[in-house]
Amino acid sequence: MNNDNFQPTRIAIVGTGNVGATFAYALLQSGLAAEIVLIDRNTTRAEGEAMDLNHAVPLTHATRIWAGTYEDTAGAAITVVTAGSGQKEGETRLDLVSRNYEILKGIIPEIVKYNPNGIILMATNPVDVLTYAAWKISGLPAERVIGSGTILDTARFRYLLSQHAGVDAKSVHAYIIGEHGDSEVPVFSLATIGGMDLKDYCPGNCKEYCNDCCKDFDAAVYQKIFTETRDAAYEIIKRKGATYYAIGNGLLRIVEAILRGQDSVLSVSTLITGYYGINDVYLSLPSVIGHNGIKRTMFLKLNDKEKEGIQHSAEVLHDTLQKIGLQ
Repeated sequence: MNNDNFQPTRIAIVGTGNVGATFAYALLQSGLAAEIVLIDRNTTRAEGEAMDLNHAVPLTHATRIWAGTYEDTAGAAITVVTAGSGQKEGETRLDLVSRNYEILKGIIPEIVKYNPNGIILMATNPVDVLTYAAWKISGLPAERVIGSGTILDTARFRYLLSQHAGVDAKSVHAYIIGEHGDSEVPVFSLATIGGMDLKDYCPGNCKEYCNDCCKDFDAAVYQKIFTETRDAAYEIIKRKGATYYAIGNGLLRIVEAILRGQDSVLSVSTLITGYYGINDVYLSLPSVIGHNGIKRTMFLKLNDKEKEGIQHSAEVLHDTLQKIGLQ
């Protein structure tokens, strides 16, 4: 048997801060990658993370892990970019745009130079703006430049809905769409629990036979759940300085869908064309993700409030892109 053409599955991670290191740890635990290369301008930090992860290899999966350079992105199935300045207390994600755009200008050309055929997965905030920038800088097809988008917001949304309803979060199907940020939009009109609309989940006579098993979903509950979803990052940053566990797993979920060709529907940031008048902007809608990246974006039928919300979200992102000279 000739193994000369065998190429192990390599994932490159640019940026070894909290998010990059947490994703690397989750990736090692998953066993999805045969090789994990860590790239950071702080080479000492990257080396330390690689050493620590390698010491976990005997307890997890046989994986080659090392601190490398952009040359090591060659042959990587996916390059995950987490490098950039973090969000500080009191800042919005959009406040980060100017300084992280400058950082990105030095990263993307290096990735494309050594790996023109791979997929770029962006996690650096503001992720929608910077994923658009990465697409423009790279010259790659839009389906191969993906942002983590609202995969985290959607997870938070489903968790909070599940807590109110008293069910497993995996039994809740609901999405946050638009910007990964303050203008994001909750799609309550299409949210379901076990195939039931939220408004039908707790019928009027439910409490007669199940006591506390069911709680109504009304306008006040909707607003409370959305506010807690939207503001979750601010609350976590206030308490511990940064968020990284959930987004680390969100990145892993996207990578899994790509490597295994799962055709999974995930709320990621992708190029939008012809959706309620929205064009030429990256924002999140549920999208089918497989081996080659984005296979299809699902254009949801929204109610009037949701439609206005996503149009506003697109305007916010267009304005930001104009401010940094990308439109």
